[in-house]
Amino acid sequence: MPTTVSPSPQCPIQSGFTAASTTSDVIAGIDLAGKVAIVTGGYAGLGLETARTLAAAGASVIVPARDLAKARAVLNGIERVDIESMDLLDRHSIDTFADRFLASERPLHILVNSAGIMALPTLTLDARGYEHHFAVNHLGHFQLTRKLLPALRRANGARVVSVSAWAHRLSNVVFHDPFFQGREYQPMLGYAQSKTANILFAAGLDMREQRHGVRAFSLHPGSIVTTDLGRNFDQDQLRAFGVIDSEGRPILDPQKQLKTVEQGAATQVWCASSPQLDGIGGVYCENVEVARLVPPEESTNWGPDDSTKKLGVMPYAVDPDGAKRLWALSEALLDATPRQSA
Repeated sequence: MPTTVSPSPQCPIQSGFTAASTTSDVIAGIDLAGKVAIVTGGYAGLGLETARTLAAAGASVIVPARDLAKARAVLNGIERVDIESMDLLDRHSIDTFADRFLASERPLHILVNSAGIMALPTLTLDARGYEHHFAVNHLGHFQLTRKLLPALRRANGARVVSVSAWAHRLSNVVFHDPFFQGREYQPMLGYAQSKTANILFAAGLDMREQRHGVRAFSLHPGSIVTTDLGRNFDQDQLRAFGVIDSEGRPILDPQKQLKTVEQGAATQVWCASSPQLDGIGGVYCENVEVARLVPPEESTNWGPDDSTKKLGVMPYAVDPDGAKRLWALSEALLDATPRQSA
């Protein structure tokens, strides 16, 4: 096991931004000319806004895409954005994409792991037997990041951004049964476990790689109804969550984490680019700020409809021992012999 260093303290730094801050606010005055960025999910929702913002600030942005036709249609005409093929459920596709980038010998200054799936209605396993939320949201990004480490180290100051969610508060990683083989599958628990994994991964990566100049962050962007992420919820469910009104229109209230895409993507753009975070890493952020730790009295008697208690990060999600345990599990899963498809 390589030498690890403790992550930065999980406490706010008084950034001066708010829940209503936008990508334009946080990128103002930042010049990314000469920087190279990769943004997964960079052709829809938060990822698209992130790719567009980083490119507008001067970065050369690569968007790996499973649906190339959709990516080309959406990103057409945006300067400094290139599209390449990659599928987060296909280990060979990830390796091929990463190998192609490594062969260019370019440094990688920014990696934003923004792609994701949410609340699949039924338990779905990939060809390896791995549950889809865990496979796409965590393992695919873990494999990609691990493969790209030489390029990240070459940057002499790189950032890896892992897009998580407040839903991590619904479940820790269940290490003895991550794929719901011995427990009842629930859509939000599958999603929540993968979002906790996103946070633990950032903490673990930062502990391992900060000595090589690579810092990692995780974040909650907010609830953005206009993206494709919530496609598995019907109108009644969205109304029950309080994110749309009786007419089906999105409710916008940044203080309750109900945001526009520009507001939602602000925190990941900030994590990827802001000098305010120089010398910091391994922390979970929200509302363009380093989040607080959830105190014990708030970790119980809480439900997903309680918007006053959605802020903060659960201690188990930034636990160094949990991060190390997840890293070991992830390596074992990726290095396992693939199960033969029927």
